[in-house]
Amino acid sequence: MAEAQPQGTGPQGTGKAAGGRSAQLAHTGLRPGWTTGACATAASTAAYTALLTGEFPDPVTITLPKGQTPSFALAVEELAPGRTTAMAGVVKDAGDDPDVTHGALVRATVRALPAGSGVVFKAGPGVGTVTRPGLPLDVGEPAINPVPRQLMREHLAEVAARHGGTGATADVEVEISVDHGEEIARSTWNPRLGILGGLSILGTTGIVVPYSCSAWIDSIRRGVDVARAAGRRHVAGCTGSTSEKVAVALHHLPEDALLDMGDFAGAVLKYIRRHPVERLTICGGFAKLSKLAAGHLDLHSARSQVDKGFLAELARRGGADEALAAAVAEANTGLAALQLCTAAGVPLGDLVAATARDESLAVLRGAPVAVDVICIDRAGMVVGRAEPRGPGEDRQGSPQR
Repeated sequence: MAEAQPQGTGPQGTGKAAGGRSAQLAHTGLRPGWTTGACATAASTAAYTALLTGEFPDPVTITLPKGQTPSFALAVEELAPGRTTAMAGVVKDAGDDPDVTHGALVRATVRALPAGSGVVFKAGPGVGTVTRPGLPLDVGEPAINPVPRQLMREHLAEVAARHGGTGATADVEVEISVDHGEEIARSTWNPRLGILGGLSILGTTGIVVPYSCSAWIDSIRRGVDVARAAGRRHVAGCTGSTSEKVAVALHHLPEDALLDMGDFAGAVLKYIRRHPVERLTICGGFAKLSKLAAGHLDLHSARSQVDKGFLAELARRGGADEALAAAVAEANTGLAALQLCTAAGVPLGDLVAATARDESLAVLRGAPVAVDVICIDRAGMVVGRAEPRGPGEDRQGSPQR
């Protein structure tokens, strides 16, 4: 189990909770956990260290993208004779989040490759393989997402530099596996998305933020209260850490103006309806915000899905012909639908943003709040924007649903 790090403390270690994401987590009283990507990074770091030195670090400490340094105890370890391969595994602790992968054993097996090979990733038992387009990985690739891959590369390069690897970059094959992962994956969206054979290795921050609906919605309300008390006239509701970075970069908002909306768009809009601010920016992934555009206020994958038929209607509005609209309706994912439209010059991202903005204004019911919307892709690139619009201004109008 990983050592939990302090959450929600203010500047200079005062212990006073500030506003924004960290304060919301502190307010819930829920214990955060670690992503499969963080676990895979810890396991691969330990295995490669053993491959070079003959000894497994236990616990193994890694550095996450935001600077946290959790330590993970090894659940299993195995060094092959002659150090041809090394395997280490850690048990995923999801904290207080009801994560289907909580308690799963994530293993990394590392073997040396010729100089110049770089890091080659392989899907072991229980890790899926991508079989359809529309995901941030090419067809045929192991379902190890880009951020965990980069995190592993960085840690393996540090191990190589410290212990005499092949220079500044590690030259190794890293096979990630998850015990019983194929069985666990049946409870996820992976089979429907064309990720076959097991789970995905995920995570952009390395941290699993726990979501008790009632606790998190209450934390959103407290976040609005903190922003208003600080005199903030502009706040941003963000679906995650990547969208939060985009909102800060575009609008230069302070931490106490940031609301970790997560999947609870309705909670943000309904509370701001009763406690208005002058401007609300909603920023999130294209697929999630397409659900808001379609009228869903809970964006969690278990409670709402991307409606590709709805996206096809939006695409028609943007000038798509019937062949493109049909392709959008049959797309594997929202991202695949977006890519089809982008290639054809149809501004589906902007249309989703504008429709999500108008749906948000409908929920606000005339409250004196101007709303703008920013859609991003998985890499944090802006793929759609809708300029601020307030109550009483002309709506775009949504397609029939």
